[in-house]
Amino acid sequence: MATEPVVQEAEDVVPETVEVPERPHGARRVWSWLWPKLAALALFIAAWQLVVWSGWRPDYALPGPLPVFQRLSEDLGRPDFYVGVAITLRRALVGYAIAIAIGSVIGLLVARVPIVRKAVGHAILGLQSMPSIAWFPLAILLFQATEGAILVVVILGAAPAVATGLLAGVDQVQPLLVRVGRVIGARGLQLYRYVILPAALPGYVGGLKQGWAFAWRSLMAGEIINIVSHQPSLGQQLQFARDFADAQQLLALMIVIFFIGVVVDLGFGFADRAIRRRRGLA
Repeated sequence: MATEPVVQEAEDVVPETVEVPERPHGARRVWSWLWPKLAALALFIAAWQLVVWSGWRPDYALPGPLPVFQRLSEDLGRPDFYVGVAITLRRALVGYAIAIAIGSVIGLLVARVPIVRKAVGHAILGLQSMPSIAWFPLAILLFQATEGAILVVVILGAAPAVATGLLAGVDQVQPLLVRVGRVIGARGLQLYRYVILPAALPGYVGGLKQGWAFAWRSLMAGEIINIVSHQPSLGQQLQFARDFADAQQLLALMIVIFFIGVVVDLGFGFADRAIRRRRGLA
């Protein structure tokens, strides 16, 4: 018995449309990035004002936000204030640039030469954990009360962090990438230049960020301890405000120091997100 073919009518298939969430652009994107920071700032100022209202300390020792921001506004109108900011930033950039160069060379040597890693690998970690302020007695003894003493401590504070970050990035490179690089003919320095170092870039950027944090802290401590004459840096102004019990000036300068640190940290954050975006991780 022959079976009749079953004819099945073709149904129109309507493909489903998958809605892809749109990324915020323009003002919405800026606002989504900005409002958590503004909320945190508002909470901090409110807590500060509540502490002042509690009477925990007198107004001359702990002024409220309004007089401090008024003092900061006055300082922003003085030319010598910007001279102090420029001196501090120049020291930070010079010391940090030298620390990047030294830390990168040391990190590459430790990563590339096994005997060097065995000899100084743990010493780098020890230097990184050593408080920067502990170097100042020796730096002042060697360089006197000069700008060189400050730069040496900034370099010693930042270079180990840069070297450790680069070394950690190299150690985390996948062995498969190294084998692929060798298959296509990369050897020696070419392997590091075209394969290992690009793959270690996220760890290196993390080391640079941490190195800046150490450099900035070391610089502030150095400018407070080692006052160089005729150099009205931020640290020197901070120390003078403490000597004259000028709490409004002291807190205003602390806000400026904090703001500079936040701006630099945001720059590293943008760089880190750009790297992850290029690699499809964000």
